[in-house]
Amino acid sequence: MRLRAQKKLWSRRGILAATGITLVGLIGAGSALAQQKPVMAEQVFKNIQALKGIPVDDFMETMGIMTASLQFDCSDCHENAGTDKVNWAADTPRKITARMMVNMVQTINKNNFQGRQVVTCWTCHRNRDKPLTTPTMEAIYSTPPLDPDDVITPIPGLPSPESTLDKFIQASGGAQRLAGLTSIDARGTSVGFGGFGGGGDVEIVAKAPDKRSTIILFKEETGRGDQLRTYDGQNGWVRTPLNVLGEFQLAGGDLDGARFDAQLSFPGQIKQVLTNLKSGPPTTINDLPAPSSQSSLQQDVTLGQSHVVEVVQGTGPRGLIVTLFFDRQTGLLLRELRFGNSPIGRVPTQIDYSDYRDVNGIKFPFHITYAWLDGRDSIVLREIKTNVAVDEKKFGRPAPLKK
Repeated sequence: MRLRAQKKLWSRRGILAATGITLVGLIGAGSALAQQKPVMAEQVFKNIQALKGIPVDDFMETMGIMTASLQFDCSDCHENAGTDKVNWAADTPRKITARMMVNMVQTINKNNFQGRQVVTCWTCHRNRDKPLTTPTMEAIYSTPPLDPDDVITPIPGLPSPESTLDKFIQASGGAQRLAGLTSIDARGTSVGFGGFGGGGDVEIVAKAPDKRSTIILFKEETGRGDQLRTYDGQNGWVRTPLNVLGEFQLAGGDLDGARFDAQLSFPGQIKQVLTNLKSGPPTTINDLPAPSSQSSLQQDVTLGQSHVVEVVQGTGPRGLIVTLFFDRQTGLLLRELRFGNSPIGRVPTQIDYSDYRDVNGIKFPFHITYAWLDGRDSIVLREIKTNVAVDEKKFGRPAPLKK
């Protein structure tokens, strides 16, 4: 059973990367992407019924929630998905059921929880097609896993969130030195989930106060295609290898996340970019696991360690929730967990930081793991330069895809 689940996960990840996570057929993608303003899902895809009126990036993330909750891949709901004969628009029985489930979840939350997203796909399915309906004796008489709530409930007596952030600023180099940080240019390698394409050359560039791009270039013969995430201080774009869209502009939760990541690149302003700060109880986190096909390509990366951390949570624009985990001993940031919104639940993105080194008096992480619902990039940097000239074009919309 465990082997079957692993194969299912690999299949889901592979098809998501190869085809893009969509419930519907692609229509007019080229003309839609040529527009300057962000487009809604129904403008790019056809046969949209239950998920109208949301940006393309939120739509894609919604598909990610479904696949993660049911341990499905695209082919479980879409006709011939994963082949060149895919028919995204076809109404298969499972896609019809998915629409019913979306409407059911939204109705439950509206009628019982004042519209708050208390019930989601994950609430019942938990990585299963058919939710469990009966408790098992093993679950009753063993220690249940402790899964923390997304939203922290303040507990009296904890250190203030401001004191934890002050400790982080001091550990990173101090407020004065951080205030002088104006740009970053980092170079290294990146391995994606599954190791497809081998290692790519990565460049991370940032410019104060809120511009950032991650550019991952793979060798042409691997067939993977380049991967880019850019944010110019106002607009953001994503290009995903072999994705059904190729590239798309951010307008929903991913745009909020891109903005925060750009601001966090300059840690001296961390106390200004989040509001409603609160402390969570100290806890222990573990390194995010990696499949052997990915970790085997990065022998210099250490995984499997646990860390005692202080926890701070805050909110960003448009309801973005960000939870930050700081090493209790060093004060350095070890994990960023942020939640965007979708019609059927919160969308998690997790970024882990490790291997901190001193660069001109400032501590930077040289290992970054960027994980989202349909991918995991493991980035190992070899050099970081600060306060250097950065080409503004690197923050803008990616150049047109080569035909």
